This record gives sequence, structure tokens and C-alpha cells, in this order.
Amino acid sequence: MSNSLLFLPDISGFTEFIQTTEVQHSQHVIAELLEIIIDATTEDLQLAEVEGDALFFYKENGVSSQEQLLLQMEAIFSAFYSHLKLLEKNRICPCNACSSAPKLQLKIVAHCGELQYITVQNKRKPFGAEVIEAHRLMKNDVQSDNYVLISQKLANQIKLDTDHHHSLYKFEEGVNTYDGKEVPYLYAIIEKSKLKLKPFSSAKKLVMDRKPAISISMLFSVDADTLLEFISNYHYRHYWVDGTVKFEYNENEVTRLGTEHVCIINGKHFNFTSITKDVKPTQLIYGEQTSDPPPVDKMNQFFIITPINEHSCKLDVEIYFELSNFIQKIIVGVAFKHILKKNVTKSMLLLKDFISNKKFTHLDEDALK
Repeated sequence: MSNSLLFLPDISGFTEFIQTTEVQHSQHVIAELLEIIIDATTEDLQLAEVEGDALFFYKENGVSSQEQLLLQMEAIFSAFYSHLKLLEKNRICPCNACSSAPKLQLKIVAHCGELQYITVQNKRKPFGAEVIEAHRLMKNDVQSDNYVLISQKLANQIKLDTDHHHSLYKFEEGVNTYDGKEVPYLYAIIEKSKLKLKPFSSAKKLVMDRKPAISISMLFSVDADTLLEFISNYHYRHYWVDGTVKFEYNENEVTRLGTEHVCIINGKHFNFTSITKDVKPTQLIYGEQTSDPPPVDKMNQFFIITPINEHSCKLDVEIYFELSNFIQKIIVGVAFKHILKKNVTKSMLLLKDFISNKKFTHLDEDALK
């Protein structure tokens, strides 16, 4: 039987991140990162298991070449840190999970050997001594949380040693003892500054140099962070947006600038993209833009939250229209503005009622901690 590749990316800092931050958002962040890693794999790697903060891949009856393996590792690191940069730059939520996510790091362990397999619930998985050894290598003496580690057995097969020269990898020798057996390996600490991060769209920040077409204010008996969560987390929208039938969005993603969702209201589909504008340092803001509602070309809606104390805040909803012709201005001025203001006011009252009557007690309460 020929050697197979065992490949284990592992998110460093996962336990502390989960235990010390808001549960729902930390789960979403980790889920996004795991999906990013999976999407970055190319070397015919098969996913055997999601192990909390780690992914267990294998390549049956084959081992990647030295060049292919190192390029695969680099691609995963670049994708991982590119996404963390996106989360950092386009963040809306001020919670601990969202603000501390950029501190997460990554390590990858690679090993090889002859594999056996076990079938559980019709799913075939690698099994045996080499699988155990690969997982043990994840507990090592490398003085970093951001590295690649290649077992000596795999290094020998792909002809990799400490003389290898690469701008990203500077390999050193290491060894750990597991159950009385010494297991040598090569490792290289990854310098994030040397990674080629993928470009991403910059956060859309609008400059509003005019008064809003509609402006509504209301006091809420809840802290500012919690109110922002109810507004920006689409999971809760159908509880307070009047006439909503359905919201379509990525349930495993924390809302950030550039996030898209579809709202179906009174049978009509509205496509929204989250945006922002400048507010005072003490204020929180969530904004969204749509080009769908006739008779306007675009509608920009901002929810601006001003903290009053630990248990109350003020919400200002500002709506701006973009109009291209005189007829639109007449229609908006006569009827549309009045109807929209009435509907938004009703939604704000529903939101206030939703919060004051604690109708969210059966939902994801961990998101509010």
C-alpha cells in the first residue's frame, strides 16, 4: 500500500476566542474561516472531519510534491489572513468576537503513511497509527501559533530539508516524544507580512451633505450594543420589519460592510447592501442601500444609535433618496415619503415592543451576552 498524505489546518487561539467572546458571533467567525480554508484547498484533498477548530484532510494513495505542498500551505495562509483583514476593515459589530477575530492565527500539520479506513454512518474515514501520529504532532514545542509543521517522514519523501530556501519558509528541525517514541519534524514560522493577501472591496462609506428626506427618533430601554445586534442581525428582522415575509441571507456570516441580503416585503423583493457613513465616536451605526424601490433610483437608510446609559439609548433612522428626474421628485414629495415614514415608524415601534416584551428569550440568547 502506498503512502497517503495527512493534512491538518488548525485555527490557533480558538478555545480562548470561543470562551471569552459572544457565542453566536464567534461561531459565525470560525465557520467562515473554516469554509475559507476548505475553499483554498486544491491538492485533491478530501475532507475527513471538521474537528472544532481544525480540519482533517487526506489524499489517498498519493503525496503532493514538495512544490505543490508548500504552495498549498501558502495559499491557505493567504486566504485565511485575507479574510481576517476583510473582517477587520469591514466590521460593523463592536462585540468582542468581531473585534478580536483578527488576532486568530493558523498552523498546519502535514504527515504521511499507510492508512486504514473505518466506515461510520456510511462515511469512510482514515484510521490507524498514522492518523494518531498526525494528530499528536499538533501538540508540539514550536514557540509560535502561526507555523507549518511537516513530519520528518513526509519531509524525507518530498526531499525537504533545512537548506530549503523560500521567501516564506525558513525550516528548522524539531522533535517531540509521544508515548516513549521520538517523532522528528521540520517546521517554519510564518511571517504574515510576507503573505500576498487577496484584495477585497473597501467598505462603502457615503458622504451625506444634505438633510435626510426622512428622519425619525425613538428611545429604547436597552443598551446600544444589543440594539445594534437586533438591527444588523438579519435573524431578527422578521420580528419587527412590518410586512416582511422572508429574509434571504448567509446565516453563517456576521453582518459587515458589503454584506448583501434580500428582503421580501408585501410580495416585493428588495436587494440590500450594508453601507456606512461617519458618525460621532460614541455612536454606533448600521446602514443599507437598495436600488429596488420605485419611484427612487436608490434609497440609503441609516440606523444611528446613541448610548444614553447602560440600559438605554436613542435610535435615529435617517433615509436619503437618490432621484434622477423631476417626476420622481413630485411622486416622492407627494405620497412615497409619507407612506415610507409611516411604515418605518411602525417597524420601530414593533422593534421597541419586541425588546420591551422580551420576545427574544426563545431565540439565540447567547448572542446578547
